[in-house]
Formats: sequence, structure tokens, C-alpha cells
Amino acid sequence: MKPEPNPVSDLLVFLTNPIWPTAVFWVLLLASLGIAFSAWQRDPGQRTVRTVGVAVLRLIMGTMWWQQSLWKIPPNYDGLVFWMKQMVAHSSIPLQAWMVDQFVIPNIGLFGPLVYLLEVLIGVSLMLGVFTRVFAGLGLLMALNLWVGLYSAPNEWPWTYGYLIVIQALFLLDPPGRRLGLEKTPAEIAEATRRVELLRKRL
Repeated sequence: MKPEPNPVSDLLVFLTNPIWPTAVFWVLLLASLGIAFSAWQRDPGQRTVRTVGVAVLRLIMGTMWWQQSLWKIPPNYDGLVFWMKQMVAHSSIPLQAWMVDQFVIPNIGLFGPLVYLLEVLIGVSLMLGVFTRVFAGLGLLMALNLWVGLYSAPNEWPWTYGYLIVIQALFLLDPPGRRLGLEKTPAEIAEATRRVELLRKRL
């Protein structure tokens, strides 16, 4: 009997799958860790449990967006078209269903690469901690689109997309790229270092 998949086996398959996106993911992962280590060394203000926690969550969410882009690599749009047809059949907003049916699916050669590119950019943004507010906003819009479009789809739980909306909204309000990412300017790092040194002197 074939064993049921589990988080560990799925992770191993994802990290070792011999296709080109796996190599790119490893480059992004190592770059993310290098950026975090550099920020840790340069900015004493980021050496906190909260900062590390936010950075880890940012990396996990970036990995999720990257992994979800893998079944949309052009020109393979069969899975994407299937879920778009689910939107047509089950969207909670008739206008959305009509637009997907009349404009998006017939022009999948245009919209397919656009969806793929957006998901890749959101993933890269979150993994590296750069322009995270911008791409968190785009991720929020994509999550809203899924929530509304698949709200009544069979075997779908609306809160799945609801939670994704919440996470993206939190990243939009408080950009996680400022936590062991690339978004803190040298001036901000210098100021944070100065404050830490002043605090040490007072203690």
C-alpha cells in the first residue's frame, strides 16, 4: 500500500524535485538566509525574537506563493483554467463570473503568464524581504479574488482564502521586509545602532 502524503514527505519532494524551479528556489532560499544574516550583523535592533519570528513567517509565506506558482508555469494552464471555470460556476459575484468566462479564459495566453508572474514576484518579494508592502497588496487582491470566486465551490473552505487575506493584510500594514530583509535603509540601521548603544551605556 502506498503511504499517504504527509508534510515531511511533501517538503522533501518539493526541495529535491529535479526541475529548474527547484534550483531557483534554493538560490532564493540561500539568498534570503544570507540577507537575514547580514541584517542581523549590521543592525543590533533586529536581534529580537519578534524580528526572527516575523522573518520566518515571511519566508514561509514567500515559499507558499512560490510553490503555488509551479503548476502554472507557461504554457501549462490546464489547472489554472479548471479553477477559473470553478469561478465561473460558483463565484459569489455574477460580474466576476461573467468577466472570467468572457475575457480571462478566452485570453488565457495573456492572463496565464500574468498570473504566474505575479505569484512568482510575490514569492520572491517575501522571501528576500524587498518591496513587501507593494507585493503584499497584490497578494491581498489575488486572495480576495479567490475568496469571492471560489466562495461556494465544492470542497472549498472559504476561510482558507480568508486567512490568506488576513496574512497579506498584516504584511501590507506592517511590511515584513523590515525584519531581517532588504527594506531598512542604511540611515535607519545607523539610527537603530545608535539607540542600542545609548541604551547599553545607560544600563
